[in-house]
Amino acid sequence: MQSHQIKFPKTAHYYTLGTPSSSTKKFFIVCHGYGQLASQIIHKFNQLGDDCFIVAPEGFSRFYWNEKKGSVGASWMTKADRLSEIEDYCNYIEHLYYKYKNQLPENVEINILGFSQGGATVVRWIERNRPFFHNLILWGAAFPTDLSYLPMKDYLAQKKLYVVYGKEDEYLSAEKIQMHDMFTQQQGIQFEMIWFEGKHVIDRTVLHELVAKL
Repeated sequence: MQSHQIKFPKTAHYYTLGTPSSSTKKFFIVCHGYGQLASQIIHKFNQLGDDCFIVAPEGFSRFYWNEKKGSVGASWMTKADRLSEIEDYCNYIEHLYYKYKNQLPENVEINILGFSQGGATVVRWIERNRPFFHNLILWGAAFPTDLSYLPMKDYLAQKKLYVVYGKEDEYLSAEKIQMHDMFTQQQGIQFEMIWFEGKHVIDRTVLHELVAKL
């Protein structure tokens, strides 16, 4: 038995909110979590204002999240053939980034937000492609520990990094927080930690407060 790979065109799905124009002040790229769809995360941003433009790419792998209800979810990657999947979604996000960045003012504020699995997704894209941006928000997510951030020290020093967690996040534990703190300190990652009363969700009120201070 031999394993093979082949590259071929594939249809990718994504959603947008707003219209890119000369009056756009904030540009967001938003990546959903495991089992979500792009449509389920982008609606959280629908009250940010007319000066915001949001792009939400969707993971390539779709599946039935609940067979009885027929709910469909998507995933960015698994451990199977992970390097190829990372390469594919990084190329995909990079394409969307430039497709819309080139339609926006030069001084537009660029924000990258990854929720849950989408957090690791955007960080791997950033590490791989070094896009220009102003703010990174990892919501219910963490910096992947399989990457080295020391070579990115100067690159990240000019940007604002945020990690946002709900105090009742069911995927969080004191041990995970401690390990993440130790890892980021060792890697020289400087970020602001934001806590809110809630679970593993994007809270609109907290999101609006954070966006207002970016």
